[in-house]
Amino acid sequence: MADRLLVFARAPVPGAVKTRLVPTLGPEGAADLHARLLERTLQTACATALAPVELWCTPDTAHPAFTAASTRLDVKLRAQPEGDLGRRMLAALESALADGDRALLVGCDCPALTADDLAEAFAALADHDVVLGPAEDGGYVLVGARRVSPVLFDGIEWGGPRVLHQTRGRLVALGWRWHELRTLWDVDRPEDVERLAELGLG
Repeated sequence: MADRLLVFARAPVPGAVKTRLVPTLGPEGAADLHARLLERTLQTACATALAPVELWCTPDTAHPAFTAASTRLDVKLRAQPEGDLGRRMLAALESALADGDRALLVGCDCPALTADDLAEAFAALADHDVVLGPAEDGGYVLVGARRVSPVLFDGIEWGGPRVLHQTRGRLVALGWRWHELRTLWDVDRPEDVERLAELGLG
């Protein structure tokens, strides 16, 4: 049985990613930033050597940014299924846990996420059902599990400020034990771009 580290990413197509940053960066600039965030996330994930890394892509796996990453970093490409974010995350985690003990799923919008955070998340799953990485905006930047249920993701107001709160409620209803990492920030708003300079990504 093997662990899995899953990265969710949208193809860095101008006008299709980081749309809230387009007024500040322009479509090309927003797509370029998205591509750099994806690269940073994959580098962090691969450098940990904690588990095989899978890049779950949308709308498909064909974009050059995905195929180049697959070759350069030896990550497996998988296409995200149809449905809302919850259905897609559930499917990815179910796939990983079908032949593995633990799975972590991260987006590519959190450049502050470190290898130590990923290591803590995997370690927490030794005696917790789920691990969450809270985000400052009320969502989460990471979810890990050693078992999953549709209940965990169904009816969540994705993209809103209550995602983490609602997810905690689902975990209580399921009677599952969970662990939370430190709270981090992700890149969604123009003010977040200013913080990237501290990480050398500005």
